[in-house]
Amino acid sequence: MIEFLLAPIMGGLLIAAIAGPLGSFVVWRRMAYFGDTLAHASLLGLALGFLLQIDLNLALVITCLLLAVLLVGLQRQHLVSTDTLLGILAHSALSLGLVSVSFLDNMRVDLMAYLFGDLLAVSFADLTWLAIGACLTLGVLAYYWEQLLSMTVSEELAKVEGIAVEKLRLLLMLLIGLVIALAMKFVGALIITSMLIIPAATARRIASTPEQMASFASLIGMAAVMLGMAGSWFYDTPAGPSVVVAAASVFMLAQLLPSRSSS
Repeated sequence: MIEFLLAPIMGGLLIAAIAGPLGSFVVWRRMAYFGDTLAHASLLGLALGFLLQIDLNLALVITCLLLAVLLVGLQRQHLVSTDTLLGILAHSALSLGLVSVSFLDNMRVDLMAYLFGDLLAVSFADLTWLAIGACLTLGVLAYYWEQLLSMTVSEELAKVEGIAVEKLRLLLMLLIGLVIALAMKFVGALIITSMLIIPAATARRIASTPEQMASFASLIGMAAVMLGMAGSWFYDTPAGPSVVVAAASVFMLAQLLPSRSSS
C-alpha cells in the first residue's frame, strides 16, 4: 500500500508546500478569479500538448505563462474592467480547449481526470517536475518576499520606495501560472484554485504575521493532503476532490477559533 501511495502523497505535499505562500498572496491581493482563469486555460494547454505531441507538463506551463503575460498586457490597455477581462479569457480559453480536444480523433482523452485531477496517477517522474517547480517558486518568493509584501500593502508606496511594481505583478502572475500548470494534472483544472485559497484563508484566521500565514497555509495544505488521501484510500473517493473537502473542513473548524489575523 505504502509503495503505491508514496508518489501521490509526495506530489500532494509538494503542491501544498508551494501553494501555501503563493496562495497567501492570492488571498491578500484578491486574485482568486485570476487563478480560476489560468486553471481554465490549462485545459487549452492540455489540448495543445496532445495536438502538437509535446510533453504535457511543458505544454501546460507554456500555455499558463503565456496567458499570464497576455492578462497583464490587456490590463494595461484598460479596455474593460479586470473582472470582465478575466471572465472573458477564462471561459474563452476553456471553450477553446474543449473544442481543440474534439479534434483528437485518434486519441482518447479522459476529460474528467483533467478537470478534477487524478492525484493517485502521480509517478516518480512527475515528482521531478513538481520538485523543480517547487524549488523555483519558493526560491523566487523568498528572494522577493519583502518587495512583494510592500507592493501588496500599497502599490503607491512601493513605487515611491523604488520597487518595480509592474515587474513584480507580472512575476507573481507567472508564478501562479507555473504552479497551476504543474498541479492541474494531479488536482484538476476546476479545483486547483481551491488549493491556493482555502489553506491560505484558514491560516489567515490563526496567523498574526504574514510569514506565519504563509507557513501555516503550507502546513494546513499538507494536512489536507494526508486527510484527503486517507479518505480516498479507505472510502474509494476521488483523491483530488477529497483533498479539497478535507481543506474545506479544516477551514470551517478554524472559524470556531478566535481570530489572530493582522495580515
